[in-house]
Amino acid sequence: HMGATPSSTLPSGQSSPAPIYSPGEPEAPGYPNGGDTVRSEGSMVSGGAGGAPHYCYDTHTNTYYLRTFGHNTMDAVPRIDHYRHTAAELGEKLIRPSLAELHDELDKVRRPRDRDGYANGEEGTPTGEAAAAYTADSKGVVKFGWIKGVLVRCMLNIWGVMLFIRLSWIVGQAGIGLSVLVIAMATVVTTITGLSTSAIATNGFVRGVAKWDFRGAYYLISRSLGPEFGGAIGLIFAFANAVAVAMYVVGFAETVVELLKDNGALMVDEMNDIRIIGAITVVILLGISVAGMEWEAKAQIVLLVILLLAIGDFVIGTFIPVESKKLKGFFGYKAEIFTENFGPDFRGEETFFSVFAIFFPAATGILAGANISGDLADPQSAIPKGTLLAILITTLVYTGVAVSVGSCVVRDATGNVNHTIFTEWTNCTTAACKLNYDFSSCQKTECPYGLMNNFQVMSMVSGFAPLISAGIFSATLSSALASLVSAPKIFQALCKDNIYPGFLMFAKGYGKNNEPLRGYMLTFLIALGFILIAELNVIAPIISNFFLASYALINFSVFHASLAKSPGWRPAFKYYNMWISLIGAILCCIVMFVINWWAALLTYVIVLGLYIYVTYKKPDVNWGSSTQALTYLNALQHSIRLSGVEDHVKNFRPQCLVMTGAPNSRPALLHLVHAFTKNVGLMVCGHVHMGPRRQAVKELSTDLGKYQRWLIKNKMKAFYAPVHAEDLRDGGQYLMQAAGLGRMRPNTLVMGFKKNWRQADMRDVETYINLLHDAFDIQYGVVVIRLKEGLDISHLQAQGNRALALFFADQLLDASTQFQKKQGKNNIDVWWLFDDGGLTLLIPYLLTTKKKWKDCKIRVFIGGKINRIDHDRRAMATLLSKFRIDFSDIMVLGDINTKPKKENVAAFEEMIEPFRLHEDDKEQDVADKMKEDEPWRITDNELELYKTKTHRQLRLNELLKEHSSTANIIVMSLPLARKSAVSSALYMAWLEALSKDLPPVLLVRGNHQSVLTFYS
Repeated sequence: HMGATPSSTLPSGQSSPAPIYSPGEPEAPGYPNGGDTVRSEGSMVSGGAGGAPHYCYDTHTNTYYLRTFGHNTMDAVPRIDHYRHTAAELGEKLIRPSLAELHDELDKVRRPRDRDGYANGEEGTPTGEAAAAYTADSKGVVKFGWIKGVLVRCMLNIWGVMLFIRLSWIVGQAGIGLSVLVIAMATVVTTITGLSTSAIATNGFVRGVAKWDFRGAYYLISRSLGPEFGGAIGLIFAFANAVAVAMYVVGFAETVVELLKDNGALMVDEMNDIRIIGAITVVILLGISVAGMEWEAKAQIVLLVILLLAIGDFVIGTFIPVESKKLKGFFGYKAEIFTENFGPDFRGEETFFSVFAIFFPAATGILAGANISGDLADPQSAIPKGTLLAILITTLVYTGVAVSVGSCVVRDATGNVNHTIFTEWTNCTTAACKLNYDFSSCQKTECPYGLMNNFQVMSMVSGFAPLISAGIFSATLSSALASLVSAPKIFQALCKDNIYPGFLMFAKGYGKNNEPLRGYMLTFLIALGFILIAELNVIAPIISNFFLASYALINFSVFHASLAKSPGWRPAFKYYNMWISLIGAILCCIVMFVINWWAALLTYVIVLGLYIYVTYKKPDVNWGSSTQALTYLNALQHSIRLSGVEDHVKNFRPQCLVMTGAPNSRPALLHLVHAFTKNVGLMVCGHVHMGPRRQAVKELSTDLGKYQRWLIKNKMKAFYAPVHAEDLRDGGQYLMQAAGLGRMRPNTLVMGFKKNWRQADMRDVETYINLLHDAFDIQYGVVVIRLKEGLDISHLQAQGNRALALFFADQLLDASTQFQKKQGKNNIDVWWLFDDGGLTLLIPYLLTTKKKWKDCKIRVFIGGKINRIDHDRRAMATLLSKFRIDFSDIMVLGDINTKPKKENVAAFEEMIEPFRLHEDDKEQDVADKMKEDEPWRITDNELELYKTKTHRQLRLNELLKEHSSTANIIVMSLPLARKSAVSSALYMAWLEALSKDLPPVLLVRGNHQSVLTFYS
C-alpha cells in the first residue's frame, strides 16, 4: 500500500493483530501519511494475560479502520460486521471505507462518520428510543437450541385438540387404513412445506423477528415473494390464527362440557354450554395475552411433559381392559376389532376429504420454530432439524394412536349392562357380538359410546382419565394463547409495512413491548364469532383452507425464488427441490378445492384481488424479493430474444430519446411524448450534465435514482439517462449512440424548440443545430416541439414562491400542464408535406389511440397543384384508407408556392440582420476570417441561393395561421437543411418563421425508412 508504515513499528517478532484504535486517541485533522491512518503509541492498551496488547474500537475518529496485513491503511479486510444491518443483535454494524474515501484526492475525502453507508436497498438505523430499546433488550437474551426452540414448540403446536378428541372419531369414520392415509397425506403436505420453510429460513436472517415474536411466517413469505403475495398471505395467516383460537377454545369447552355432563352439572344444554364456557375462556385468555407472554416460554417444557404423560397414559390404558369399559366398546387389542375397523364406514354426510379437512389442523404448527427465528442460537441449523424431526415424531404418534384405538374400540357401544350376551351366538357378524356383547340396537338408534359417538374415547381407554383431560387442557389452552398472540402480531407487522393503507390504524403499539391492543380486540371479536358456532367439525375445515393457502404460498415462494435464479437465493439448507416445492404448492391448492370448493374459490379470489390491488398501488417497499428477481430475469431473457429478431415495418414503434434535461423541468415536452409512447414504445429522458467533471459525476449518481423515482411516482413509463459531456452536442451524441439495450434503442430524437435563440450565445445555437444534423447522420428521426409560451419551467420551480410564480408566469404554467388534461373534440392538423417514411402521420395516429386524445379528429393537409386538387385528394384518401388511419378531412394546398406577404418578408429580414455576414461589403480576407470564426453567420450568397425555401417557410406560416390556428396540435414536416451549406442561424430562422404564433407544433422528420405499411 502506498505510504504504509513498516511493520517494524511493532516490537521485534510480534505480529500485527489487526488492531483498532482507542477512543482516547486525539482526532487527526486530516489524513496523514499519504491518506493511510497512523497508529499512535497511546492506542495500545495493555490488558489480558501476559500484558498482550489489546485494541479498542473507535468509531468516531478517522482512525476507524482495521490495520490491514500488518500495515496502517484505510482499506479494510473482509469481515462480518461490514455486512450486518444496523440493528443486528449479534454485533455492531461497521462501515467499510467508501470508494470515494480510498480513491478521491485527500482534500476531497469526507470523514467516515459523515456517511450513512447504506446502499442497495439496505435500511438505516432505527430511530432513537427504538434502537436503544432494541440494544438493551438484546443484551443477555438466552438463545434457544434446536430442541427447546424448535422441536418442543413444533410438537406442542402440532399435537393438540385433534389428537385427543377427534382422532378416534376419524378412525371410526374412515377406518384404520384410510385414517393412516389421511395422516400420510397431511404429512406429505407438511413435510414438503417444512423443506420449503427450511430453505427460506436458512436463506439469511429474517430481520425484525425479535423475542417471542410470532410474525416469522409472514416475514418469510413477504420478504421472499414480495408485497403482492406477502400482503395477501399476511392477512390470510392472521385470520387463520384468529379462527384457530376459536377451534382450540371450542375443543377445550367441549371437554369441560363432557365432564359437566358426566357429573350431571350441565347449565343449559351441550351446545350452549360450549358457547358460554368458550366465551368466558377467550375473555380470560385475552386478559392473559395482553398482560404478557413471559411465562409462556417457561411453561413450554411443562406442557410438553403433560402431553407426553397423557399419550403414555393412553398407551398403557390400551393394555389394561377393564370389564366396565367393555360396555362402552373398549375390549383391548383384538384381531376381530382391527379387521372390522380397518375399512371405512362413513356416516352422515362425511366423506374421505371432509374427514381429512377436520384432521388437517392437527398437522399445522410446523411454523412454530420459524416464527421465533430471532430467538434461536443458530436458526439456519435449528429450523430444518427441529421442524422435520417434529413432523416425523408427531406423525408416528398420530399413526400409532390411530392404529391402537382402531384395534381396541368398536364403532358403536350402548354402555348398557343388559346388552351382555351370556349364551354363545353362532351367527355373529360384528366384533362386539363375537366378544359377547350385543350392540345391534345402535344400528336403529344412536348410541352414546364407541368410536363414532363418543369424542372422549381416549379418556375412556386411558389408565387415568384426568391425565387425558389435563393433556387436552394444556394442549388447547397453550395453542389458543399462542394463536391469540400471533394473529395480532402478524397483523401489526403487515399494517406497519403499510401495504394496505386502510389498516394503518392497527399498526399502533402500546407500552414498552409495543403490544398491538387494537389487533388483540379484532382477533378477540373474530375468535368469539367462530366460538359461537360451537362445532369443532365446522370450524376445522375453515382453518384447513387458510393454512393450506399459506402452505401453498410458502412452497410457491421457494419455487419462485429458485426459478428467478437470483444470486441472493443461496439457502444453507440444501435438501429442497424447486419442483417438489411446486408439486407441494399444487397439492395444497388441489386439496383446498377438494375439501370445500367454494371456500377454496373464495380464498383464491381474495388472494388474487389483494395481489392485483398491491400490484396497482405499488407500495414503496424494497425487500429484494424473488418477484423482483424474476422480473429482471424475464426482462433480460426477452431482451436477448428480441435482439435475435430483425426489425419489421409492421412492428415499428417510435422509440424516443427526449432531451428533457431534468424531467420535471419540461413537463409539456414529457407529457406530450409520453402520450404517444406510453405502452407503445421506449421513452428515454436524456439529461446532459455540463460543467466541472467532479461535480457533474456526483450529480449523475444522485439524479439517476431521484429522477427515475420521480418518473415512476408521476406514472411516466420512461427511463432517465443522464450523461456528463462538455456540451449539449457531445452529450446528445453519447446518448444517441449508447442509450437503450438491444432492440430497445431509441430511433427518434425529440427536442424542445430553442425559444431564446436570438438572445443566446450563437455557439449554443450552433451546437443545437449540429445535434439535429448528428441525429440525421445516425439515421434517427427528429421531432422538434414548440409551444409559444415555452417549455422550460425550471426557473419558476427555483423561485420557490408558488404565488409569485403564478403571478409572473401563469401562462407558462398553464401551457406546461395542457397535455395532462383531456383534449376534447378538436383537431390534430397534420401537414404532411414531404414523405419521410410516414413518421409525420404515425405520431398523430398514435395520439388518437390514447384516452385523453381519442375525441380528436385528424385533418390532413398536403401540397398539390391547383389544377389537380381533386386528384391529389383522392390519391391521399386512398393511401390513408390503405394505412387504415381514420381522418376527418383532407385539404390540398395549391398555393404553397405563392409569394409571402411583404411585411412578413421584411420582418424575416429584420430578424436575421444581426446574424448576417454581409461579405459583399467586406474585404475577402476579413469575410473569410469572420466566417471561419463564426460559422453560424448567414452569407449573402446563401441567402440568395435559398430564397425560395425561405419564402416557403414564411408562406407556410401564413397558411398555418389561416387553417390551423384553432387546432389542438399541429404536426408538420420539418424542413431539412443541407449540412455545411445552410448556416445554423438561417436554419434556426426558418424554424422560427415556420412555427411562430401558432398552437403547439411538432416539427417531424422521419429517417426516410418506411414506418407504415398497408401489407398484412
